Amino acid sequence: MHSYLSLQILLFLSLFLVDPLLADDPSEGRLLTQKQLKPVFEEDWSSGKIDEKKWYRLQKKWGTGNYGVVPENVYLDEDIVKGQKQNVLICEAHGDRYSGKITGWKKKRSRVGGVIVSKPFFASGKFEVVMKIGDTRSYEGGPENPAHPCGSIPAIWTYSYRWVEGNASHPQKFSSSNPLYNPHIPAYGMAANEYWSELDFPEIGKQGDFSKGLYNTFCQNRHDSQLFDVSPATDGEYHVFTTEWKTQLRPFEDVKDHQVVKHLGYWWIQDESIPFDKYLGNPLKKLGPDQYALYSGDVVTHWIDGEIVGTNRKYVPVMAAQLNLGIWLPEWAGPAPWQTSQVSIASVKVWQYDNPGDVHGVLVDDITNNFGPDGQIIP
Repeated sequence: MHSYLSLQILLFLSLFLVDPLLADDPSEGRLLTQKQLKPVFEEDWSSGKIDEKKWYRLQKKWGTGNYGVVPENVYLDEDIVKGQKQNVLICEAHGDRYSGKITGWKKKRSRVGGVIVSKPFFASGKFEVVMKIGDTRSYEGGPENPAHPCGSIPAIWTYSYRWVEGNASHPQKFSSSNPLYNPHIPAYGMAANEYWSELDFPEIGKQGDFSKGLYNTFCQNRHDSQLFDVSPATDGEYHVFTTEWKTQLRPFEDVKDHQVVKHLGYWWIQDESIPFDKYLGNPLKKLGPDQYALYSGDVVTHWIDGEIVGTNRKYVPVMAAQLNLGIWLPEWAGPAPWQTSQVSIASVKVWQYDNPGDVHGVLVDDITNNFGPDGQIIP
């Protein structure tokens, strides 16, 4: 009992000495306003260019039934936002009937989108994106409903990833010389792991349905998907998509110093007997001798135009990730019987809360391109 109380006291001090600002419960539907905080990242494209110190454009294919996303489909244009003309970012999509010059994976023309990614990595905080899906006006070569580019997936998401290889001769064993390898999460039947942090908020258009959005969480090999109503935001007008991501430290009992190893500033479990579902591959914080707390996801809450949409509480990640914006055309979006469509992004703001459960410096790599300008696969 004495050990347990000591752990609680240490955890309390760790939480509130680091993070004094957070008190409200987002599940009540309030969009938290923290006056002490200013955005750490802002973009409205007023410079007239895409700042390469802040953003990079992908040339990458993932999933089935599409030919990737390319930099040529991400560019600036002008539009009317709240009655004012301004620069906006366009992420263009090429549907099944596209026959223009731009090509993607293996020089294919159809089902090619555009995605832009932030250079900085973000963890707990508030993300605000002002975005328009499609348009209100019909145009030649566009979707039948210009606000619903069926067959495409307009999306906002955070993402970071790390591939970790283990010892193929001992795939069921931890190794203190390779602290990130975890035998509980083999990837593709190999002695390897995928460390994966992702929030989707949202992905819109599964099987052509633009009334619902997928709000997904990914934490290593665990994944949860929620489907929420987004119909007010799919009318071809600009809307404010806001998401708040929170993490926490929570007590992690019955772990001793000999069961963990320090790496990258965190403590990693090295004992097969500790159930993986208790920690999901996340690291620990050392509070004292044989006393630890877990870096743990808490809750992700979503709003559109200030109205609450829903929350994610399962498999919330803790590792910092990059912000992705754009549109792509996976097989699960369905047919895309049109030539071109787009999403338009008027502004982006990110606030960082620096919750005590945040993990920085573990997932640090930019997303890699996997084909070149000639459409050929990069080995």
